[in-house]
Amino acid sequence: MDVLTQRKMAANLLDCGIDRVWIDPENLDKVKMAITKDDIRMLIKDGIILKKQKKGISKGRTKKLMEQKRKGRRKGPGSRRGAKGARTPKKRKWINTIRPLRKMLKDLREDDLLEKNAYRKLYRMAKGGAFRSKNHMKLYMEEHELFVKETNE
Repeated sequence: MDVLTQRKMAANLLDCGIDRVWIDPENLDKVKMAITKDDIRMLIKDGIILKKQKKGISKGRTKKLMEQKRKGRRKGPGSRRGAKGARTPKKRKWINTIRPLRKMLKDLREDDLLEKNAYRKLYRMAKGGAFRSKNHMKLYMEEHELFVKETNE
C-alpha cells in the first residue's frame, strides 16, 4: 500500500526525514485512511507512527584507543611525528634538568655539607651542562670528595 503522502506529513510533524518515519505494518489500513495532519497526530500518539533513532558513528573504537593512550601505550617511533625536539622542546628539557640540580646544590649548601668554593664550582659545571641528573652530580661529588666531612662519627 502506498502511504507516501502520510509518510511526508508524519516526517513534517516529527521534524525528521521521510526515511526515519516508521509505520506499523499491521496498521497500514488505518494510516492509509488518515488524510489530515490531525489524523497523523492521532496515529503518532497511538504509537502506530514512530520516529526512528538517528544512525550515528560508534565511539567504541575511539574510547578503546584513548584508554590505551592514557595507559601510555601507542607512543613508539611509528606514532611520532615531527622533529626530536617537537614533543618536548629543548628549553623545557633543560629546565627539567637544571632546576633539580640547583635545588640540590642549594640544600647541600644550607645544610653545610658543601664549602662555598665547591658549591660555586659545581654550580658553574651544572650550568655548563656537565651533569645529566642529580645522581650523576652525586657520583661526581663522591669521586672528587667534595662533601664536607661530618664530625658526628
